[in-house]
Amino acid sequence: MRSLFCLLAALLLCAQPARAWEYWGGDRGGQRFSPLTQITSDNVGTLLRGWEFRTGDLDTRPPEVMKRTKFEVTPLFVEDSLIFCTPFNEVIALDPGTGAQKWRFDPKISMAQRPANRFVCRGVAHWTDDRAAEGAACKSRIFTGTNDRRLIALDARTGKPCADFGNAGEIRIDAGMKLEWPGEFQITSAPVTGRGVVVVGSAIGDNRRVDAPLGAVRAFDARTGQPRWSFDPLVHNGVEAGHSNVWAPMSVDEERGLVFLPTTSPSPDFWGGKRPGNDEHANSVVALRIETGELAWAFQTVHHDVWDYDLPAQPTLARIDTGDGRRDVVIQPTKQGFVFVLDRGTGKPVWPVEERAVPQNGAEGERLSPTQPFPTHVPPLLTQRMTADDVAGLLPGTGSSACETLLAQSRNEGLYTPPSTQGTVIYPMTGGGVNWGGAAFDPVNQILYANVSHAAHIVTLIPRDQAKGFNPPPGHEFGQQEGAPFAMSRALAKSAVGSPCNKPPWGETVAVDLKAGKILWHASVGTSEDLAPLGIALNTGTPLVNGVAITAGGLVFTGAMDAYLRAFDARSGKQLWLGRLPVPGVANPMTYLWKGEQYVAIGAGGHSEAGTSIGDSVVAFRLPRQGEGASLWTRLIDWPGGRFTAKAVAAGLVLVALIALLWRWRHSRRSRSA
Repeated sequence: MRSLFCLLAALLLCAQPARAWEYWGGDRGGQRFSPLTQITSDNVGTLLRGWEFRTGDLDTRPPEVMKRTKFEVTPLFVEDSLIFCTPFNEVIALDPGTGAQKWRFDPKISMAQRPANRFVCRGVAHWTDDRAAEGAACKSRIFTGTNDRRLIALDARTGKPCADFGNAGEIRIDAGMKLEWPGEFQITSAPVTGRGVVVVGSAIGDNRRVDAPLGAVRAFDARTGQPRWSFDPLVHNGVEAGHSNVWAPMSVDEERGLVFLPTTSPSPDFWGGKRPGNDEHANSVVALRIETGELAWAFQTVHHDVWDYDLPAQPTLARIDTGDGRRDVVIQPTKQGFVFVLDRGTGKPVWPVEERAVPQNGAEGERLSPTQPFPTHVPPLLTQRMTADDVAGLLPGTGSSACETLLAQSRNEGLYTPPSTQGTVIYPMTGGGVNWGGAAFDPVNQILYANVSHAAHIVTLIPRDQAKGFNPPPGHEFGQQEGAPFAMSRALAKSAVGSPCNKPPWGETVAVDLKAGKILWHASVGTSEDLAPLGIALNTGTPLVNGVAITAGGLVFTGAMDAYLRAFDARSGKQLWLGRLPVPGVANPMTYLWKGEQYVAIGAGGHSEAGTSIGDSVVAFRLPRQGEGASLWTRLIDWPGGRFTAKAVAAGLVLVALIALLWRWRHSRRSRSA
């Protein structure tokens, strides 16, 4: 059966390079699927670390700067190199078999710019100029956006700037207005290319002001850098809000000549009184003609968003069997856990989407939409309401009074409860559901895979007269929302020990049969080992903003907020393997074939917003070569059935000692009483 499966996969995917990962999402449409079959569910348990490369950032950057980094990169495998960017926008090419550095380009961004979304670069784009002569400089190009809003073109073989692109290889993006500080406007996701055009979005500081910079998507000639078009996702008729932008990864249908944009909520996030109506084309999947920027179609997933439920995930382009034949579609997962499936040519829902009534009575001056769109065929990937029954105790069988009190005093009417001055439960939290890691699609078995987070935010509106000089409590984000009658405060709903208020698991991988409209399995991902004191490894799952990579070998690979790369069986969701990383790999993994060996690689640099340890590594795993094998100690450490690390053993011994001391103390008290 497995050989038949692999043969079918090869036949269906013969047009794709069998060894490459040429785009941030694996292919132009972000399927994150590899036809490679060397690593299978039968042998994945033997994977060894092939190599580790360190960028050097941890040694050369000040600690206070490293504390503002997110290493969310996915390398590309092009030009016989692994090519990726660091959080500081250095672009590095590595030997795929050894991890040795081949070249490096440093754009020398300022460490003092304080980027609104921290220092981050999720990836680069590759493009080949079919008009250039073989061997010509910059025939093969790498495009990268920077935290200081530049678009840079490099020769993919040497790393040298392309002199014929823009100004000596770069274009500085004009924000269109004076920024309040240099990092208010940045580029965080990889550009995309198609039909000789390179397209780039932007990330803009949230919740600072109503009159924020416009969130225009910009396109340039991929050869010369000449501007081609600009598209503002927000229709400004009667709307005073500054922007709806595209910070998330985009997708391209080269054949149709379309680029697909996942757009954000308008500024500011949590009060929309100055942007009446549905705010088209914010919170939408937008399809543009890539050569002209002309609008082909748009589909809105949230009307008049006041929950920060923007579209964070790359639209996944796939061909699916709907029951009425195969159709080219756009699959758009959301922070709420919805999966919208749209016809790629028209933007119409493939299966019915219903407008349903949602909670009303927003803050003063607010004009909410009375309904919101709900997909009917594909079920939500997670629950969408948190109640008192969902509150986790500090220990099994006990209640958490702090969480119960927090929930009781906050407004909580389920999904789309509007923000309020008393505090509102936003569940799923504003980080998802599904986040920037997006979804992966198996084109052979028609199965969608996605990581989701289970956690709640408490969002509180602060009247303007109270906002001046407001000192947010520890762990609370504060945004002025200048120009609105309310500032905002946002915090994770946490227990007294700092864990999410809701019961675990806090992060899962979910598999969905799209045709049947059925969840196939949920698998908890991650433990508390690298987050809890003494390395105590509880099987809680961890929040998952990153995504997965899937293979024709029947595997699902994912990182988490503990320091492991995991492999799950794609059919059952059973965890088959985990490989230790230097720090958490909060990034999308990828896989490639080099000199007959399949590798799986992931960026392992931690995530400052999540409070993990910080690093600067890319790590690759492969199957053992002849004569190689893992030691017994390594197998014990990486055994999926337990967490036999030195830290976990020490934590267990400490716990046993504490229990013994408590028992002796209680026994001695009873003896004295007697």
